[in-house]
Amino acid sequence: MIRPATPADIPVIRALIVALAVYEKEPDAVKASEADLHEALFGARPVAEAILAERDGRAVGMALFFNNFSTWQGKAGLYLEDLFVLPEARGTGTGKALLVHLAGLAVARGYGRFEWSVLDWNEPAIGFYKALSAKPMDEWTVMRLEGDALAALAEG
Repeated sequence: MIRPATPADIPVIRALIVALAVYEKEPDAVKASEADLHEALFGARPVAEAILAERDGRAVGMALFFNNFSTWQGKAGLYLEDLFVLPEARGTGTGKALLVHLAGLAVARGYGRFEWSVLDWNEPAIGFYKALSAKPMDEWTVMRLEGDALAALAEG
Protein backbone atom coordinates (compact mmCIF):
# COMPACT_ATOMS: atom_id res chain seq x y z
CA MET A 1 0.00 0.00 0.00
CA ILE A 2 1.30 3.47 -0.93
CA ARG A 3 0.00 6.41 1.08
CA PRO A 4 0.86 10.03 1.82
CA ALA A 5 2.90 10.55 4.97
CA THR A 6 1.28 12.16 7.99
CA PRO A 7 2.85 14.06 10.89
CA ALA A 8 2.73 10.85 12.96
CA ASP A 9 5.10 9.25 10.40
CA ILE A 10 7.99 11.65 11.07
CA PRO A 11 9.96 9.18 13.27
CA VAL A 12 9.63 6.47 10.61
CA ILE A 13 10.63 8.86 7.83
CA ARG A 14 13.73 9.93 9.76
CA ALA A 15 14.64 6.30 10.45
CA LEU A 16 14.34 5.50 6.73
CA ILE A 17 16.48 8.54 5.86
CA VAL A 18 19.15 7.31 8.28
CA ALA A 19 18.95 3.81 6.75
CA LEU A 20 19.40 5.38 3.30
CA ALA A 21 22.46 7.29 4.54
CA VAL A 22 23.96 4.05 5.83
CA TYR A 23 23.30 2.38 2.45
CA GLU A 24 24.92 5.33 0.67
CA LYS A 25 28.02 4.96 2.89
CA GLU A 26 27.36 8.23 4.74
CA PRO A 27 26.08 6.98 8.13
CA ASP A 28 26.83 10.23 9.97
CA ALA A 29 25.60 12.63 7.29
CA VAL A 30 21.97 13.01 8.42
CA LYS A 31 21.61 16.30 10.27
CA ALA A 32 17.82 16.64 9.92
CA SER A 33 15.96 16.28 13.20
CA GLU A 34 12.38 15.11 13.51
CA ALA A 35 11.45 18.77 14.12
CA ASP A 36 13.23 19.80 10.90
CA LEU A 37 11.38 17.16 8.92
CA HIS A 38 8.04 18.08 10.50
CA GLU A 39 8.54 21.73 9.53
CA ALA A 40 9.63 20.83 5.98
CA LEU A 41 6.75 18.43 5.36
CA PHE A 42 3.90 19.80 7.50
CA GLY A 43 4.87 23.29 8.66
CA ALA A 44 3.30 26.61 7.72
CA ARG A 45 5.03 26.52 4.31
CA PRO A 46 5.75 22.89 3.40
CA VAL A 47 8.63 22.55 0.97
CA ALA A 48 8.46 18.80 0.38
CA GLU A 49 6.11 15.84 0.47
CA ALA A 50 6.59 12.20 1.37
CA ILE A 51 4.85 8.94 0.63
CA LEU A 52 5.27 5.63 2.40
CA ALA A 53 5.05 2.07 1.15
CA GLU A 54 3.59 -0.28 3.73
CA ARG A 55 3.45 -4.03 3.95
CA ASP A 56 1.45 -5.68 6.74
CA GLY A 57 1.01 -2.30 8.41
CA ARG A 58 4.75 -1.57 8.55
CA ALA A 59 6.60 1.05 6.50
CA VAL A 60 9.07 -0.69 4.19
CA GLY A 61 9.89 2.19 1.87
CA MET A 62 9.49 5.88 1.26
CA ALA A 63 9.88 8.60 -1.30
CA LEU A 64 10.51 12.23 -0.40
CA PHE A 65 9.98 14.77 -3.18
CA PHE A 66 9.38 18.42 -4.02
CA ASN A 67 8.68 20.69 -6.97
CA ASN A 68 11.24 22.02 -9.35
CA PHE A 69 10.59 24.16 -12.41
CA SER A 70 11.55 23.97 -16.08
CA THR A 71 11.93 27.37 -17.70
CA TRP A 72 12.01 25.70 -21.11
CA GLN A 73 8.71 23.93 -20.54
CA GLY A 74 7.19 26.67 -18.39
CA LYS A 75 5.96 23.95 -16.04
CA ALA A 76 6.62 22.61 -12.60
CA GLY A 77 8.26 19.24 -12.25
CA LEU A 78 8.55 16.62 -9.57
CA TYR A 79 12.03 16.10 -8.13
CA LEU A 80 12.58 12.90 -6.17
CA GLU A 81 15.07 13.67 -3.40
CA ASP A 82 15.09 10.27 -1.73
CA LEU A 83 13.75 6.85 -2.64
CA PHE A 84 14.50 4.07 -0.20
CA VAL A 85 13.22 0.55 0.29
CA LEU A 86 14.35 -1.57 3.22
CA PRO A 87 16.64 -4.44 2.14
CA GLU A 88 14.09 -7.11 3.09
CA ALA A 89 11.47 -5.49 0.83
CA ARG A 90 13.67 -5.08 -2.25
CA GLY A 91 12.69 -7.16 -5.24
CA THR A 92 9.02 -7.15 -4.21
CA GLY A 93 7.88 -4.33 -6.48
CA THR A 94 7.91 -1.75 -3.69
CA GLY A 95 10.36 0.62 -5.39
CA LYS A 96 8.45 0.42 -8.66
CA ALA A 97 5.15 1.02 -6.84
CA LEU A 98 6.57 4.18 -5.26
CA LEU A 99 7.81 5.44 -8.64
CA VAL A 100 4.51 4.58 -10.36
CA HIS A 101 2.67 6.53 -7.67
CA LEU A 102 4.95 9.54 -8.13
CA ALA A 103 4.65 9.41 -11.92
CA GLY A 104 0.88 9.38 -11.47
CA LEU A 105 1.09 12.45 -9.24
CA ALA A 106 3.26 14.24 -11.80
CA VAL A 107 0.82 13.49 -14.60
CA ALA A 108 -2.26 14.36 -12.52
CA ARG A 109 -0.70 17.67 -11.46
CA GLY A 110 0.26 18.57 -15.03
CA TYR A 111 4.00 18.53 -14.39
CA GLY A 112 6.39 18.43 -17.32
CA ARG A 113 9.10 16.24 -15.73
CA PHE A 114 9.89 13.69 -13.08
CA GLU A 115 13.58 13.57 -12.28
CA TRP A 116 16.09 12.46 -9.66
CA SER A 117 19.78 11.80 -9.12
CA VAL A 118 21.47 8.47 -8.50
CA LEU A 119 24.97 7.80 -7.25
CA ASP A 120 27.32 6.64 -10.01
CA TRP A 121 28.33 3.52 -8.07
CA ASN A 122 24.74 2.39 -7.41
CA GLU A 123 24.54 0.00 -10.36
CA PRO A 124 21.47 -1.89 -9.05
CA ALA A 125 19.50 1.37 -8.89
CA ILE A 126 20.77 2.58 -12.27
CA GLY A 127 19.73 -0.69 -13.88
CA PHE A 128 16.33 -0.54 -12.18
CA TYR A 129 15.72 3.03 -13.38
CA LYS A 130 16.82 2.26 -16.93
CA ALA A 131 14.43 -0.71 -16.99
CA LEU A 132 11.64 1.80 -16.31
CA SER A 133 12.79 3.86 -19.34
CA ALA A 134 14.43 6.58 -17.24
CA LYS A 135 17.14 8.34 -19.22
CA PRO A 136 20.47 9.29 -17.63
CA MET A 137 21.37 12.93 -18.10
CA ASP A 138 25.08 12.23 -18.54
CA GLU A 139 25.84 15.65 -19.97
CA TRP A 140 24.79 17.35 -16.71
CA THR A 141 26.91 17.73 -13.57
CA VAL A 142 25.22 18.53 -10.26
CA MET A 143 26.80 21.53 -8.56
CA ARG A 144 26.37 22.31 -4.86
CA LEU A 145 27.15 25.02 -2.35
CA GLU A 146 26.68 24.32 1.34
CA GLY A 147 28.05 25.28 4.73
CA ASP A 148 30.91 27.79 4.71
CA ALA A 149 31.03 28.00 0.92
CA LEU A 150 27.34 28.92 0.79
CA ALA A 151 27.75 31.52 3.52
CA ALA A 152 30.82 32.99 1.81
CA LEU A 153 29.04 33.41 -1.51
CA ALA A 154 26.03 34.96 0.23
CA GLU A 155 28.36 37.61 1.66
CA GLY A 156 29.43 38.53 -1.85
